[in-house]
Amino acid sequence: MATIIKKSSPKDVFINLLSVAALYASIVSFIALIFQYVNVLFPDPLNFYYTSILDTIRRAGSALLVVFPVYLVVSWLLGKEFAADSEKKQLRIRRWLLYFTLFLSAVTIIVDLIILIYNFWGGELTMRFLLKILAVMIAAAAVFGYHIWDLKKSEPKKSLVPKIAAWISAIVVLALIAGGFFVIGGPATQRDRRFDDRRVSDLQTLQNGVINYWIAKDVLPKSLDDLRGGVLGGTIPRDPQTGNAYEYIVAGNLEFSLCAAFKTENKYWTRGEVMPVEANYYDSTQQDWGHKAERTCFSKKIDPAFYKNRNGGPVPLKTAPY
Repeated sequence: MATIIKKSSPKDVFINLLSVAALYASIVSFIALIFQYVNVLFPDPLNFYYTSILDTIRRAGSALLVVFPVYLVVSWLLGKEFAADSEKKQLRIRRWLLYFTLFLSAVTIIVDLIILIYNFWGGELTMRFLLKILAVMIAAAAVFGYHIWDLKKSEPKKSLVPKIAAWISAIVVLALIAGGFFVIGGPATQRDRRFDDRRVSDLQTLQNGVINYWIAKDVLPKSLDDLRGGVLGGTIPRDPQTGNAYEYIVAGNLEFSLCAAFKTENKYWTRGEVMPVEANYYDSTQQDWGHKAERTCFSKKIDPAFYKNRNGGPVPLKTAPY
């Protein structure tokens, strides 16, 4: 006798699609968080953008804090429906989504192993790489194993496996999200960090103004007030939090320093290289602007030869927008 497969209702399609979408979003956010924690613990000296890492942790943590509870609630609702009507476990929409999830998990594991073997063969294994590979492998294997068990489970009696899996995954997710507060700090710390980013941007603007002033007059300005007018317009950047003026120190005919009081540590530049202002004027963000949570001065020195074109005239420069 042929088995009659129950048709899917709009509600069934919605709840099953929502469950899978929440699962995928949770896995992506989980892996993103692990990757960024690894980047913080084992920084790459050739590519370490701390500000970007903190932003990714905040985005992934926020997403995981929302979508994972959604997945747990939807899974719980599905479990109640299966208990009331066991035929709903055989809905085509559900089985298609489960097998597609298994396919993605299997492909992820296979690709993960290929990358692992490739890098091992090339002698490029590092702790950063191994931890990231392990995170992807564990996540994919957990999803694959649970859904294989779910597809094979045909008896209607209750099982403790879903409840145990939910508790374990919830504890891991909570630990990951809590770890984000230790790495990036709370809302107050994030606000201080945004103020510090603005201070760095202001100092870059002032640096460009000082250099433009020197190009125009062959002398460094005596104070930042000298920049008012044609160089920086009518406004001189000031500390965004306190309103105090930034500190400007003339150290020689071609040397000057710009200082600000920072509230947080900026690990954006940790290579210990002080890039000369003349080598990266057009991209002042590529200079050394690293600082700790204290008053920090950035010493700059102008190379006159760098700002002279072939005819001996000044190189046209643009002041960074404020």
